Amino acid sequence: MEDPYKIKQKGANPVRKGFYVFLRQLVRMVMNMSEKIKLLTDSCCDIPPEVAREYEIDILSFPITVDGKEYRERIDFDAEEFYGMLSKAAKIPTHAQLIPIEFEDIYEKAYQEGYTDLIFVSINSKGSSTYANSKIAANSFYDNHPEAKETFRFHLIDSGCYTMGYGMAVIEAAKKIRRGLSAKEVVSSIEDWIKHVRILFVPLTLDFAKKSGRISAAAGFVGELLGLKPIITFEGGDSVILEKVRGEKAVVPRLIQMVQETVIPETPYSIVHGGQPQLTGELTAEMEKHFGKAEYVYPLGPVVAINAGPSVVGVIYKSHEHDN
Repeated sequence: MEDPYKIKQKGANPVRKGFYVFLRQLVRMVMNMSEKIKLLTDSCCDIPPEVAREYEIDILSFPITVDGKEYRERIDFDAEEFYGMLSKAAKIPTHAQLIPIEFEDIYEKAYQEGYTDLIFVSINSKGSSTYANSKIAANSFYDNHPEAKETFRFHLIDSGCYTMGYGMAVIEAAKKIRRGLSAKEVVSSIEDWIKHVRILFVPLTLDFAKKSGRISAAAGFVGELLGLKPIITFEGGDSVILEKVRGEKAVVPRLIQMVQETVIPETPYSIVHGGQPQLTGELTAEMEKHFGKAEYVYPLGPVVAINAGPSVVGVIYKSHEHDN
């Protein structure tokens, strides 16, 4: 069916054209008024707290155990406070999965509040059972509410990655929900981002990665005594060493070059860091020269810092080569 609001004339009056654009957006919002969308993610997303508040993004906090005491990420400490705890801990802290009952409580509340769609974007399922538990909870919800199968829909998405690799997709999803896009359109945008996102990060020491054992690419890495630094990414949910560079001075130039070779032009990017203000400043300045200002420059959250260590720099961007 032809779009009745499409502007056919070349050089149409700008005021009239603006009116029709507004009218199309209004029609779309009215058509989607029957949907009420709940957006949910977990705390490994590393979405800045002020952004989560602004866009009303619900974030489930992972439990983290430090020297026998359990804490909740984002509630009991922020990322930079955790770095101090991490450096003083007698042994490597651990984080646990989010369990089904935590999801069941959220699902029940959303249903009672009249939501029609719940979108959950999770930490990489290869590094946590959280995604699987979200699905278990959804099945349990329908067992308890068989009448809701046609009126309350789940969209559960495995990000296949970590940190703002999916956090950026969630933020954009929240903006789209606010603009009145449908759940189908929002989910499609998340899946497109996840399909193309690339995370390049460099842990400046591999002590934590080797002790935790969760970054498999680092386990067999040799060359630290020679000053070699690995550039790591995720492919199919698994960590992979792309290259090794010699010395910290080589890190930023090579990251810039790698982004230049693969980035989709004029798409947003973020810089992640931990405990490296000088190197972070250098990376931020060089990235801005080549690609414009970063969407976010933020500290790596505790869940990943446990495994990668607090001394990290990296870039998250949309790549035309990458496909998760």
